[in-house]
Amino acid sequence: MAGKTEPIWIARELSRCSGCRKCEIACSLSHEKRIWPEASRIRVFMLVPGTDFPHFCVQCRDYPCVEACPVKALSISKRTGAVLVNKKKCTACGICVDACPGRIPHLHPVEEHVIICDLCRGNPQCVKVCREGGWNVLETVSRSNRTYEVYARKPEDTARDLAVKMYGEKAEEFI
Repeated sequence: MAGKTEPIWIARELSRCSGCRKCEIACSLSHEKRIWPEASRIRVFMLVPGTDFPHFCVQCRDYPCVEACPVKALSISKRTGAVLVNKKKCTACGICVDACPGRIPHLHPVEEHVIICDLCRGNPQCVKVCREGGWNVLETVSRSNRTYEVYARKPEDTARDLAVKMYGEKAEEFI
């Protein structure tokens, strides 16, 4: 079908992340028109030294954040599959944060609404800057046949698994 696009997803190879945080900068520039990592829709965590990794919406199959919103401020883009936030409807109650298995939505630093990755309308700036830098941690791919649940986890759980992958089983004792 002409004009019809398949929803996208951002695949990630977390062990490649250098922690440069350029993805946060690109995101905040795109959405906030200034460098403001606190307002970025992608967050880089370093909970264990040497294990920096990006953390952002994975567009879960069942969209628990969207389902949980009591004021219907969250919706799903038909074009990209991303979660969209209606800033005027959002009350910043945080119920979507609690519903998210990765606790990914977070409150905007100064405005009264949550922020979630919206895939930059199909052209994710975080992916662009990551690929331009040669890190290739992030890649835009077709949404079909993806294992979302692997990435829809709390940062602490991701950090633990990444540390074990990078440093071996002994690392778990120190986390």
